Amino acid sequence: MILEVLISATLIIGGAFALIGSYGLLRLKDPFQRLHAPTKGSTLGVGAVLLASALAHLSRGQGASWHEILVTLFIFLTAPLTALFLARVHLHRAAPRRDLPAPATSTRWASADLTLENPQPERESL
Repeated sequence: MILEVLISATLIIGGAFALIGSYGLLRLKDPFQRLHAPTKGSTLGVGAVLLASALAHLSRGQGASWHEILVTLFIFLTAPLTALFLARVHLHRAAPRRDLPAPATSTRWASADLTLENPQPERESL
């Protein structure tokens, strides 16, 4: 009984995170803000649903399922990276270089090194 309540609560929490992430995607005004909500919603929402699935397998005596573990690992690794790359593309396309803050080191911003006139970086010959 307690395990079933825990599984149900985990499913509700996962659904709530997914719903909040979807709502944030629609309602937030800035593309950088819109990246944050679905990334967290998908990571925490899908993670909670997969945790509930793993608990359901354990409650039936079937042991731990590798499927849930691998999918959770994949989601936790790819969602932040996808958001990072989308943010870099937006920064490169939308923000003028003069409006960017100075980087902390003496190097240039990695995502602002390319210009629209020269989309391919120069490569050194081997």
